[in-house]
Formats: sequence, C-alpha cells, structure tokens
Amino acid sequence: MVRAIEAVVDEQGNVRLLESVKLLGTRRAFVMILDDPADAGVHESSLLSEPALAQDWNRPEEDAAWSHLQRER
Repeated sequence: MVRAIEAVVDEQGNVRLLESVKLLGTRRAFVMILDDPADAGVHESSLLSEPALAQDWNRPEEDAAWSHLQRER
C-alpha cells in the first residue's frame, strides 16, 4: 500500500514525521522537498480541495440556507 505522510525536514536533513506510523518491517520511502516552509499558514491540501468544495458551496440552495447570517444592506 502506498501512503503519503506529511513531514518536516530540518537544516541538517533530519526528517520528522507529523503523524505516527506503524510498519511491520523496513520500508522504502520517497521524500519530496517543498519550496515553501511548513509553517506558511495555508496547508496545500486545503488549496487542492477548494475547487471540489466550491462546486457544492456555490449553489443557490447554499446561499439561501446561510442567508440569515448575512448583513442587511
């Protein structure tokens, strides 16, 4: 099974996984170094999911359901 796990790599090249992993034995892994720092504020996964969520959110039914929270003009 292939599984993606977020990690942080420090200046010395030490890799720290951001979640625990239990394996039955030694496994190979790929490490992809991203340009932006880990604490940039916006997680890439939230940006990737935005178009899919927008299809559901940007509907007249959603506007009507949440209209009571909008300010009157």
